Amino acid sequence: MAVALAAEKQSTKAWSSGAAGEAAVGARLDGLASESIRVMHDRRIPRSKANIDSLVVTPGGVWVIDTKRYVGRAPEKRVEGGILRPRVELLMVRGRDKTVLVDGVLKQVAHVREAVGEVPVFGMLCIVDAGWGFFPVEFAVNGVQVVWPKKLAGMIAKSVEPAIDVAAVAEQIARWFPRA
Repeated sequence: MAVALAAEKQSTKAWSSGAAGEAAVGARLDGLASESIRVMHDRRIPRSKANIDSLVVTPGGVWVIDTKRYVGRAPEKRVEGGILRPRVELLMVRGRDKTVLVDGVLKQVAHVREAVGEVPVFGMLCIVDAGWGFFPVEFAVNGVQVVWPKKLAGMIAKSVEPAIDVAAVAEQIARWFPRA
């Protein structure tokens, strides 16, 4: 009875909200799937509890996509330092430093690069439900593209150079990163 009356835990709410965002992005990516674009979701990183939300193999390379859901104003890039201090790029979400999200994508990219060798690998952070506005602009923080779902799909659909063996790379990734 206490469980029924207790409020839902914050971690449960956050997971549910994130899962909804991942499902929306996953559906958009699944719409791109073809012989030349392979889409994989929820792949486990070996020797880790972590997972990769989505991996997309195109003729132009492998896209590692982490999806986050933030309602409110659009994320932004902030650059600090420069002349007297080292230049630092930050990801700001609702006024808070969320650069740790970019660091997480970079770790995932490193794991995928280990699996695929010389194949180009790109990191993407897809922010769902943010108020991107009428004329949104994608940006990169420390080499990771920060985008919204429609922009993500458009960038991936255009990825054709250099031509790699999509089927072979997708098979290699599926072996290294089993379904979670």
